[in-house]
Amino acid sequence: MTLTDIPASRPSTPLLDSIDSPADLRDLEPEQLPQLCAELREFLVYSVGQSGGHFGAGLGVVELTVALHHAFNTPDDRLVWDVGHQAYPHKILTGRREQLPLIRSAEGPAAFPLRTESEFDTFGVGHSSTSIGAALGMALAARAQKVDRQVVAVIGDGAITAGMAFEAMNHAGHEKADLLVILNDNDMSISNNVGALNKYFTRIWSSRTYAALREGSKRVLEKIPAAWEFARRTEEHMKGMVAPGTLFEELGFNYYGPIDGHDLDELLLTLENLKKLKGPRFLHVVTRKGKGFGPAEEDPIKYHALKGAKAAGGAKKPTYSNVFGQWLCDMAAADERLMGITPAMREGSDLVRFSELYPERYFDVAIAEQHAVTLAAGLACDGCKPVVAIYSTFLQRAYDQLIHDVTLQDLDVLFAIDRAGLVGEDGPTHHGAYDLSYLRCVPNLVVMTPSDENECRQMLYTGYMHKGPAAVRYPRGSGTGAEPDFDMQALPLGKGVVRRQGNAVAGQRVALLAFGAPLAEALVVADQLDATVADMRFVKPLDDALVAELAGSHDLLVTLEENAIMGGAGSAVLESLAAAGIACPVLTLGIPDRYIEHASPAQQQADIGLDAASVLAAIQARL
Repeated sequence: MTLTDIPASRPSTPLLDSIDSPADLRDLEPEQLPQLCAELREFLVYSVGQSGGHFGAGLGVVELTVALHHAFNTPDDRLVWDVGHQAYPHKILTGRREQLPLIRSAEGPAAFPLRTESEFDTFGVGHSSTSIGAALGMALAARAQKVDRQVVAVIGDGAITAGMAFEAMNHAGHEKADLLVILNDNDMSISNNVGALNKYFTRIWSSRTYAALREGSKRVLEKIPAAWEFARRTEEHMKGMVAPGTLFEELGFNYYGPIDGHDLDELLLTLENLKKLKGPRFLHVVTRKGKGFGPAEEDPIKYHALKGAKAAGGAKKPTYSNVFGQWLCDMAAADERLMGITPAMREGSDLVRFSELYPERYFDVAIAEQHAVTLAAGLACDGCKPVVAIYSTFLQRAYDQLIHDVTLQDLDVLFAIDRAGLVGEDGPTHHGAYDLSYLRCVPNLVVMTPSDENECRQMLYTGYMHKGPAAVRYPRGSGTGAEPDFDMQALPLGKGVVRRQGNAVAGQRVALLAFGAPLAEALVVADQLDATVADMRFVKPLDDALVAELAGSHDLLVTLEENAIMGGAGSAVLESLAAAGIACPVLTLGIPDRYIEHASPAQQQADIGLDAASVLAAIQARL
């Protein structure tokens, strides 16, 4: 979504302009903070409108961010943000204000908190639900080193559904660690609880007086177990009447809230109270996603992220995700056994229409990638045909389940792997750089790499019709614009095709073996070298016969893949030649052994040497 009514020029923000670090913020009087929040929100609308990026979540935590940096002595006190969608206001207040309009570009800050970027970014994130575990580690480190510091984790209501978050909370409760977890709840499912009575009780429970009374009573009543248990249960039930905190209390946390996350006075008072307490504390804060920008408040999903002003306009080709979404609906209409599964990526993976047409066959498991894969395995055990729509970078979290629960049992599950390869501005946490390497070593699994939209559709059908586990990995965004053939036919398993036959003279005969999207660049290079181009299609099973044939008739094989070179498709070609005893020079091109920083897709392609000019230069250097 692109904003059309953002300010064309930088807004006037005199108070915000005086804040170069949280130390400046802490010098402000409390009555100045509402103006700071208003300026911060206005600047966020302007800057993200220019750069693109995550939008609604940041608007929703403006007051919370200001309150946290005002109440805590950051960076000495540790503030850990989950995922980073909500960290843009934090970046603005921690010395990156002027760079924010360049966020997600090669010249600007990263999209997510990054330790090498700022001392205020205490933990690098990109995948969700890690904040509590990381913050617990910091709290235990402080305890071991006898350092007096506060540790705060801020996690969203979506991220807290993941198993990692509960594992960390369970451990924190066991350790009785000095840790404050703040749940930023912007789903509004419990908004009715945010009222005068609840606010009153939260103030009492977070006060030192109540904490001292509670601990004193505990020491006395613990000598009479029945009395202590009665008192504990009474307190628990009283909290349960006005606050949904019983679960967190059972995990060993003292629960406070929910409170209004846009009420600065209440936030400051509560945080000042809580920082004086010890042990695991859990503060439930209710915010409104997109707060302060009407369209984002009305449609928080649509305004979760924006495209920059420069990206606006022009007709857009269907994306690979769109091709998948259309295929899934078509396939579901033809086969009632099909079940669609996603770990909280309904919009990103283009499952909206499927979810509306087939709600009883659609399962959004929330941010729980491991469960998504095991759920698919269970469905497959009893005759269903599950399709797991998942980003490449998120499938990494479910690798054990992929192996043990699906492929070891040779179950009929199709993985539609989106965002394979480099993803541009979201950077290294979101690149799908390793899936070919970590998939091709797994027995029983078919792995396919479509080179255009039509091939993607046909491969999805091929994988679905295959009896056993299969994966189709496709890139972010649009491809060549090839019109998908809606008459679906299964491709011959493990067979590539020659797209261009070269006729160069001996000593200059080059064959480019393209795996997926790099086929387009390979064809451009081949026209200049009069080279052969093979669309390999399958990484596993590899077309060994085609590899051998090309090696026998060419002087140099060049493999191209948008995956890590180490262990990837090029490695599969080398292994195939070695197994056949064929000696032929091979140049493997792909993602080198380093993390690729955030930049535009074109810049990243040039950086790793997969653009046409770089490929041509690399080949000419070998001839």
